[in-house]
Amino acid sequence: MRTAQHPATRPWRHAIAPGGLPLAGHALLMGRKPLQFLASLPAHGDLVELRLGPRPAHLPCHPELVQQVLVNARVYDTGGPVKEKAKPILGNGLITSGWADHRRQRRLVQPAFQAARIARYAEVMERECEAEATAWTAGRPVDVSHEMLALTARVTAGALFSTDMAPHAVAEIQHCLPVVVEGAYRQTIDPTGLLAKLPTAANRRFVDALTRLNRLIDRMIDDYRASDDGDRGDVLSALFAAQDDETGGTMSDQEIHDQVMTLLLAGIETTASALTWAWFLLGRNPRAEAALHAEVDEVLGGRAPVYADVPRLGHTQRVFSEALRLFPPAWLFTRTTTEATELGGRRLPPASDVLISPYVLHRDPGLFPDPESFDPDRWLPERAKDVARGSYLPFGGGSRKCIGDVFGVTEATLALAAIAGRWRMRPVPGTKIRPRARMSLTTGPLRMIPEPR
Repeated sequence: MRTAQHPATRPWRHAIAPGGLPLAGHALLMGRKPLQFLASLPAHGDLVELRLGPRPAHLPCHPELVQQVLVNARVYDTGGPVKEKAKPILGNGLITSGWADHRRQRRLVQPAFQAARIARYAEVMERECEAEATAWTAGRPVDVSHEMLALTARVTAGALFSTDMAPHAVAEIQHCLPVVVEGAYRQTIDPTGLLAKLPTAANRRFVDALTRLNRLIDRMIDDYRASDDGDRGDVLSALFAAQDDETGGTMSDQEIHDQVMTLLLAGIETTASALTWAWFLLGRNPRAEAALHAEVDEVLGGRAPVYADVPRLGHTQRVFSEALRLFPPAWLFTRTTTEATELGGRRLPPASDVLISPYVLHRDPGLFPDPESFDPDRWLPERAKDVARGSYLPFGGGSRKCIGDVFGVTEATLALAAIAGRWRMRPVPGTKIRPRARMSLTTGPLRMIPEPR
């Protein structure tokens, strides 16, 4: 495995990605086979230059260089084509805000994800996971991707807006969110910016879904402003109550709106995608599945899981960690330099784009032995200690690390345990899955057969 060296003395390898075309650069490769293309680049160098359209970008392929980018958020700020296309959709939330705004927002949003709050949200998770586990029929195939998306939508909506949220609002989120996510991805991969302006049916669906989501969030905010219920124990209550320790300021309605939109888009599809991959991998790895069932039986004894069980469900969490390694939902994100700087011995001018790909790092055999294998036990403490710092980034890193990481892991652990306690999931014969690199790394439809345990 790779060993760390001081960044100033290490002999970094630089390269230009092969296969670029005039004007388009590597945009066509990124559009057609992004995972294969990106995963091929570490063989060329530690820092690889590519072009998305006429604009150059740099992909650090070594964890030391990735860490250098992630821990220096002032110099490597969020930016690039992804941010430019996402900001009209997400507003100025945690994902899209610049360094100074992000520092303030992080202070204000962080209390909504403190341990005591997570315990409250877990009540929603427990209820919804048990409802999901009891809704299936033995032998009747289910689209696991659809079911996990519906589950995480109910959980996220319930945690955001309290448990008495009207069912029609959850249905609205479930309907609109996939359309918005798909439309956002189409805009992101278009280097010209022209596709979004065409009067296509897909663009009309995207605009309609985004408008409906924005209206729903505004109605929720208006309802909270008009009521005097105090703290409802949900995320929105925490956002209303948040006060900046440094300035004493609070968030405006527009700032709250942008954070809610960000949390919806970041909190639903990503966890659903990772859970779907976990079921896919378990269905093809009987030993890991048997270990999951054994742990769930031992810890739960036939009952539904609760928040207090999460620390005892170690193998269950390792299954999720390994699914995140093989198929990280946030497979690519971008940064832009705010000033001239040096990365891996290469001088980068201001406004240079830097791409970070957890997918590339997670499948590097120099970082993870036998990287294509599904091996939850690689996350046992005695083995995980050998994982190089900065090589495992399912939730990003640095000051912009996903604020909902504990929320997501808790939700996924309860979901896996609740369903595995009742069902053994079998792939429908002939099912073939190819990773779909969209805003998240998804399976697409995944039909599996639940067999009673």
